[in-house]
Amino acid sequence: MTNRERMLAVLQGRPHDRVPLVQYTNIAAPNPQVWDLLGRDRLGTLTWTAAAGFHAPNCRFVTEEFAHQGRQGYRTTLHTPAGALQQEKLLEPVFGSAATHRFYVREPRDYLVLLAYLNDLVISPNLTGTASALEAIGEDGLLHFNVRRTPFQQLWVEWVSLTDLCLHMVDAPDLMAEVYETMRRVQRQTFAAAIEVARQLPVPYIVFPDNITAPAIGPHWFAEHCLGSYRELADMVAEAGLNLPIHCHMDGDLRPLWDQITASPVRGIDSLSPPPDNDTTVTAALALAPDMRVFPNFPSSVHLAPAADIQRTAAALLQEGGASGRFWIQISENVPPDRWQVSYPAIAQAIDEFGVPVA
Repeated sequence: MTNRERMLAVLQGRPHDRVPLVQYTNIAAPNPQVWDLLGRDRLGTLTWTAAAGFHAPNCRFVTEEFAHQGRQGYRTTLHTPAGALQQEKLLEPVFGSAATHRFYVREPRDYLVLLAYLNDLVISPNLTGTASALEAIGEDGLLHFNVRRTPFQQLWVEWVSLTDLCLHMVDAPDLMAEVYETMRRVQRQTFAAAIEVARQLPVPYIVFPDNITAPAIGPHWFAEHCLGSYRELADMVAEAGLNLPIHCHMDGDLRPLWDQITASPVRGIDSLSPPPDNDTTVTAALALAPDMRVFPNFPSSVHLAPAADIQRTAAALLQEGGASGRFWIQISENVPPDRWQVSYPAIAQAIDEFGVPVA
């Protein structure tokens, strides 16, 4: 089987020759480097592919480099007809990533500028980008075909600090209601664009990149701001006559949300973070629904362990999920530098020793 065939077999409930090992494209190292070490057949890929294109004809983003207390970063200014907002990110040299130092929105009046941007958006199906991604991936893996984060998650991850967002929801409820309603309208148009792409091209599922963790959202706000979006997309998919599962990137503590996840239309947990890093085991995640697919991120902290311990951890994950046929191991969070050369072969060896998944 090719990696694509193997991964589709997991998604579609068909027999497969071994549990897939998958990485987000280039996350630990460029795919070709990993294939040189493991062999191309032993590592599948997931390539993030946006379902929709977003264009704001009367707005623009301008990015410039800057430094803060000796750290390099970049400053992005969003210019709109209602004014400008500014975000600052500082580079994290170890992982080559960036962390937000200053959010776009800091005071309630800043939402008026954000609303000007949201209301200016023109949303279109990403047919060309999706077709190009499919061609590039070939038999190596699958599209990670995604819509945008649900409004609450998008706000605190991308636009405003979680603390400020909570204060603004208390201090300016009418304004925040307008923001959420506007974001839901944009979201609805994004869903429609995703469905248009799925009508024409073979996408495997639609994933929300929501970064769900219970301490940040809690059951009340999860019900208020996420579950309705998941249901709306699932309903639109069903009305279009498509057989397209709904997945969600849930990479934090999930135990307080278990019952709500079961009741939701989400049937794929992307980047589950099992112990020792977070609180939901593969066994518990698989038990949430008989058709739930579970794709745990190999625990990031364990990449630092000796190879024998890494292999034991992978073997334990396989004992929990391998025979289910609804599971693969993926690397979908940052890997400590220069450790993938140790950890990837150990994980692959555990998969080889586990053998053919048989329920």
